[in-house]
Amino acid sequence: MTPFFQLFSRYAIITSLPVLFSSLAFAGKAEVDAAVQQALPQYSIENIELHSGSGLYTVTLKDGPALHVTADGKYFTTGDIYHINGTAVENETQKAKLAEIEALPVSRMIVFKAANEKAHITVFTDVDCAYCRMLHKEVPKLNEMGITVRYLAYPRAGLGSDSYKKMVSIWCSDDPKGWLTKGKEGDAIPENTCVNPVADDYNLGNSIGVRGTPTIVLQDGQLIPGYLPANELAKELGL
Repeated sequence: MTPFFQLFSRYAIITSLPVLFSSLAFAGKAEVDAAVQQALPQYSIENIELHSGSGLYTVTLKDGPALHVTADGKYFTTGDIYHINGTAVENETQKAKLAEIEALPVSRMIVFKAANEKAHITVFTDVDCAYCRMLHKEVPKLNEMGITVRYLAYPRAGLGSDSYKKMVSIWCSDDPKGWLTKGKEGDAIPENTCVNPVADDYNLGNSIGVRGTPTIVLQDGQLIPGYLPANELAKELGL
């Protein structure tokens, strides 16, 4: 698939996106849908939602970034939407990401729960990722600090890869926590199959901007791309 920004540059050279959108006198959800499909046919649209505060339509692309499209359909931008609230600046995109993560049933995650939970983190992980293994070694310390660690699957090599198959086998095992730990220690994982969330987790990660592992989602919606030691994670959580 053509990288998004290479694709965007190509369109910027060949034609102007405002021209593609210019026929939309009254842009609504259907019109924005049609315009984005015309401008970026290599991507499929997963969701279009009106952001009432800004008046922009947020368009979620499969395996691509979120677009924020003006109501007249003539312009779009990518990135986060910020709300200026007096002296405070709120990242509403991060809040939406948090809401999406927090809405997931815990039953689809592999959870290492703190006995005296003060906070939790949600981690997109890959069983074959060296930095994921470093973070996993710190799970007992994180639990002692009152931090519950909730894992979602993100096989970096993609769906159908060896890492994907390992993670399906872990999620489908009789002891997902134990086999996740063994897998991250380099042990061979017995093959298992079942109805599992691995592909859905991977696609969710792509939709919210996960590009590598570990990616840590904090309780305030902040995404931390990469490994942080337990003490630094605790500071990020205000503990």
